[in-house]
Amino acid sequence: MTINRRSFTMLAGITLTSALVSSVMPALAAGTLEAVKERGSLRVGVTQAPPWYSKDPATGEWTSGVGVSAGKAMAEALGVKFEPVEVTWGTAVAALQSNKIDIMFVLDATEERKKAADFPESPLLYYSLAVLAKDDLSVSAWEDLNKPEIRISVPQATSMDKFLTENVSKADIQRFPGNTEAIAAFQSGRVDAVCLFHPPLIAARQKLGSGKIVVPSPVKSNPTSAAVRKGDAEFVAFVDGQLKDYYQSGKIQAWYEEFLTGFGLDPKAAPPIIKELL
Repeated sequence: MTINRRSFTMLAGITLTSALVSSVMPALAAGTLEAVKERGSLRVGVTQAPPWYSKDPATGEWTSGVGVSAGKAMAEALGVKFEPVEVTWGTAVAALQSNKIDIMFVLDATEERKKAADFPESPLLYYSLAVLAKDDLSVSAWEDLNKPEIRISVPQATSMDKFLTENVSKADIQRFPGNTEAIAAFQSGRVDAVCLFHPPLIAARQKLGSGKIVVPSPVKSNPTSAAVRKGDAEFVAFVDGQLKDYYQSGKIQAWYEEFLTGFGLDPKAAPPIIKELL
């Protein structure tokens, strides 16, 4: 067989593709639970978004947040280490597909995401969509924001982004990689409001010292969940059982209140994240 430049390039491409596929296949073939135990760690997607995930700037360690607490509890249940892996809300599903993470907490089970990832039936927690707006901005309903002169920041490729696109399309919607960047746009005055679910806004308002948190009407409340790789029924069932325990035992609310207290906030002043307590 004669190998010319074109043939060599094709063979090299096939070899590279095979190598990439091979790096993902062992975990998929063995199943996530087996792969996690063999590796000795549960890889949890994390992104700077208090109160869900928070990195200690002094140490660079992911030390607090509801997602961090849930990840550590799940790792402990499996007898392995908690291994945080930095992603963004928009790249979390791709990170699951490419076998870079095993799970991502506080990810809404949208119809679009369900095509690429699996979600347990049990909710992780509930929250309401809200905005942190300028003090002088008049807003009580979503329609108040549906104007061309209103600038709103939001993390891209999220359920919040989808909601704004469908309900306040006339506004100037500015999309950012994550919560931190969206909040920074509000802090710098580049936008009039930032749209997130209410818990992160409580932490942001505390840090910024200005702005007002509004839950516009009609109120948009929904559950959030945890995403895992598609097609692994055993791992989905395990995660479902863990989330059910976190929710029904009140652990998820306790972790939330623990973060708020550590952040200098009174948990009693914040809406709960368990639906039955709302």
